[in-house]
Amino acid sequence: MDDEVRGAIGNQINQEFRAAYLYLAMAAHFEAESLDGFGTWMRLQAREEVGHAMRLFDFVVRRGGEVELLDVPAPKAKLGSPLEVFKLALEHEIKVTALINGLYELAAAKKDYPTQLELQWFIEEQVEEESSAGKIVEQLEMVGDDRAALLTLDQKLGSRATAK
Repeated sequence: MDDEVRGAIGNQINQEFRAAYLYLAMAAHFEAESLDGFGTWMRLQAREEVGHAMRLFDFVVRRGGEVELLDVPAPKAKLGSPLEVFKLALEHEIKVTALINGLYELAAAKKDYPTQLELQWFIEEQVEEESSAGKIVEQLEMVGDDRAALLTLDQKLGSRATAK
């Protein structure tokens, strides 16, 4: 595996762990606000992001590469309203999409076909991630200041049973 591609995948592994840490901080925020359904959704999202990191980790190892793990900084401690938190989640997913796309472009430039194939899964996954977070943002915008509707949405998001 090309060293530049391996290093870029290592950076993406770090970004996936950062995302997991961010979603875990969001879960803690929601649970402190007695919005356990939102918290459950975020916990599962955090678990999913760890899965993404591990998928990339395993890919590098299968290709005979060594993964260099980087520091994962703490996310913001104070978050806002559910709408603000989900807007942050959507912004983060858009950023991750751009990073995945950049990684794919690098793999294409290096003619690293196995990495391109692996990243196709991530490209599809990011379409789903952005759609999911975007729909919740839209629903929260519809809810506005209606606390009953917020609690209904909280209950709905709490029914998310497993990570994708």
